[in-house]
Formats: sequence, structure tokens, C-alpha cells
Amino acid sequence: MKFKAAIFDLDGTVVADEGEYGEAFNRILRRFGIVTGLSYPHVAGIGVEENWEKFKQKYKSKISKSVEELSYNTQKEYLKLLEQVNPKEGFIEFVKMIRGEGVKTALATSNSWTVVNKILETLCLEDYFDCVTTAEEVEYKKPDPQIFEIAIKKLGFLPEECVVFEDSQAGVIAAKTLGIRVVAFYRSEEHKKALKKADIIVKNYTELELEDL
Repeated sequence: MKFKAAIFDLDGTVVADEGEYGEAFNRILRRFGIVTGLSYPHVAGIGVEENWEKFKQKYKSKISKSVEELSYNTQKEYLKLLEQVNPKEGFIEFVKMIRGEGVKTALATSNSWTVVNKILETLCLEDYFDCVTTAEEVEYKKPDPQIFEIAIKKLGFLPEECVVFEDSQAGVIAAKTLGIRVVAFYRSEEHKKALKKADIIVKNYTELELEDL
């Protein structure tokens, strides 16, 4: 096996929940009379607060609440939908296999620790990661590479010894900035175009061939 460590994004990568986050954002936007008509109105990978900063700029005359309150309510709506969320297809089998081969695994997510912990507990995923890095540990979110720098340091490897698994353009850019090989997961042909800088682009883990990594 060519790589010694695997670093996983969480939302949309370990768990298939971008639709649930899309619904959570839409629920809050509808409170202000904003109907996006989009299943994914947000920008994946950059964080909930960062998305609300963008929404407030876009709909500045309509949204009166603070970013903090909007983010809190979005996470609250998301957690109501958590029972609908499952691990991404093939993830459990894949992570068990690579860990069985001695590969170290890390989680590096722009989400908050409170929500991350709830997801890991609810879906029984805690034991699949040697370390976890969340939004609270970084000053700059993806596409800045800081979160991957921290994860790599925790793992004790070099960037070239790692593979990052992502589903967002911001995450792909962050990893490639450090020269890390990236596997990206797409949900549509349009989304696939946004991930073009990744080394490998697949729909789910069942399509991955270890020799390609």
C-alpha cells in the first residue's frame, strides 16, 4: 500500500448528509421568506458560519439575525434530521480494510466539535479514527490548508504519505495546496466538474481500487 495515513472530511465524505444540511439551511432561509429552489444552497466544506456570512451578503436586506444565531439554528435543524443520515456507501468496509493494513486514519472537518461528536456517537463511528480535528482548532477554514496541516501533525506523517478524502472544492484545494493526493466524491456531473483538481473522482467507496491510491 502506497499511503500510510488517510484523512477524511466528514459531511458528504464519511456520512451522506449534504442533502440534510441543504434542507437545514433552506429551513432557516424560508423563515426570512427566501426560497432558493436548490437542494444544496450552501457551499460545502467551508463551515456553517462561513455560509451564513455569504448568505447575509447575498440577502443583506432580508436577514436580520446574527451569523452566530443563524448557525446555531441551522445546526439545530440539521440534528433533527440526523436519524436520516447514514455512512457513505462503502465507507465502513473501506475504513476497516485500510486500518487492518496498518493505515492511520484522521477526521478533518469544518464542522463544530459538538455536532461532530453527535454524528460520530449516533452512527457509531468513533472507533474508526485515530484523531479528530474540528473547526475550533483552526483560525482559517478550507480552502486554507491549515486543518490538514494540523491533522498531519497529529498523525505524525509527511503530506506525501497521506491521502485526503473529500467531497468539496474547498477541501480539494486545501489538500492540493500541501501536495497531498486527493480522492473526491461527487454527487452530480455538475459537482464533478468542481472537483476536477482531485487525483481520483468517484461516486462512493465501492468504486475505489487500492492500487490506484
